[in-house]
Amino acid sequence: GAILVLCAVAGVQSQSLTVDRQMRRYGVPRLCFVNKCDRAGANPLRARDQLREKLHLNPVLMKLPIGLEDKFEGIVDLITMKSYRFEGPNGEKIIEGEIPADMQAEADKCHAEMLDAVSMHSDELTEAMLEERVTVDDLHAAVRKATVALQIVPVLMGSAYKNKAVQPLLNAVNAYLP
Repeated sequence: GAILVLCAVAGVQSQSLTVDRQMRRYGVPRLCFVNKCDRAGANPLRARDQLREKLHLNPVLMKLPIGLEDKFEGIVDLITMKSYRFEGPNGEKIIEGEIPADMQAEADKCHAEMLDAVSMHSDELTEAMLEERVTVDDLHAAVRKATVALQIVPVLMGSAYKNKAVQPLLNAVNAYLP
């Protein structure tokens, strides 16, 4: 497995194409980490769209940023539907909380899109959705199955410079890659 790192400002660049070509050649399952969400001009959703347009992948958002540029504070996890803020000089203090009220509608919309995209590749998840009994474990299993089968690319985001949202990325490596 591999992590395809994109810049939240520049998005898919020429070296991203080269790395993607190598991953395809060897059938390597991947996650995508949209880095530098704390830089001026950051737009991780544009980077997600470029994965679809330029690399012809099936990107699925797993996280949403809380703030961007100099206001970047943390992420909203679309699987657990909780917010995570990273404090301290190296982002070592992780504060779990509720989704900010001004982001709830967007988080609900993105959560539904994520469920829809992942359920396309998992009969078990589709069945659980129809019976309204979807659990976090069901979601993790379905995302892992689709990622390993090269059907989706989970998209996470953060800022490696301040170590914000790197811990959830490492958890995703453990949960979704071979």
